[in-house]
Amino acid sequence: MTLTNQKEDDVMMPERVRLQYETSILNRNSIVGCQVRRVPEGSTERYTRWINSLSPEQLLTQIFTSHGPTVVMPTWFCSHDWFQQVGSFDEGGKGVPEDLLFFYQSVRLGGRVLRVDECLLVYRYHEHAATHSVLEETIWNLRVGFLQERVLSQWDSFTIWNAGKQGRKLYRSLTPANQKKVKFFCDVDENKIKKGFYTYEDSKERPKPKIPVMHFKDSSAPYIVCVKLDMTGGVLEENLHSMQLTEGVDYYHFN
Repeated sequence: MTLTNQKEDDVMMPERVRLQYETSILNRNSIVGCQVRRVPEGSTERYTRWINSLSPEQLLTQIFTSHGPTVVMPTWFCSHDWFQQVGSFDEGGKGVPEDLLFFYQSVRLGGRVLRVDECLLVYRYHEHAATHSVLEETIWNLRVGFLQERVLSQWDSFTIWNAGKQGRKLYRSLTPANQKKVKFFCDVDENKIKKGFYTYEDSKERPKPKIPVMHFKDSSAPYIVCVKLDMTGGVLEENLHSMQLTEGVDYYHFN
């Protein structure tokens, strides 16, 4: 038995159930998504491009970004057994990101994230969709918590890629134990690099922690990348390639 999830006014292609079922039957402990076409055309263009173009490895290495689950909820297809094992959706009501919570729990239990690389759903954009009722701070706290649980708990040290606002915010949001694991901030901004370090002014420690800031070419893996994807004309992506980080084992995206 399988479970599909989509909104009333989304439209699925005739072959959707068959193709996702065939993938699911071979991967029972998994959430299976598909590529989508967004309507109205051009709405959430970056998000749609991201959903449709993630590599199989990125379906797991990018689960911490602000975009949310790496397969969009209306495309989900999973076995009924897996749904029951993960647990039902949180029915806490408005403001509860029930899809993200379910997605994280599936990953937590070892579930795979897969995508059928065909456009099998027309996904309608709504300005007043329930997802917009979830506070940004709620999502941020869930993302930071899951990142620390799944990744940082396994690392002895790491570099935050972005010495700007988002990178510093992530640092401040970490537990004291994980803050101590941050070896460097890295960046391409000469002004930040020339300053030489970031001081955590709100720290109760004395002396206050000072984290070195350096050019990304002088830093070292593993990385938490706090720079938005698809926003720099390909420069960030080229830099990641130049650092030979394309295998998905030395960095995770968090933005």
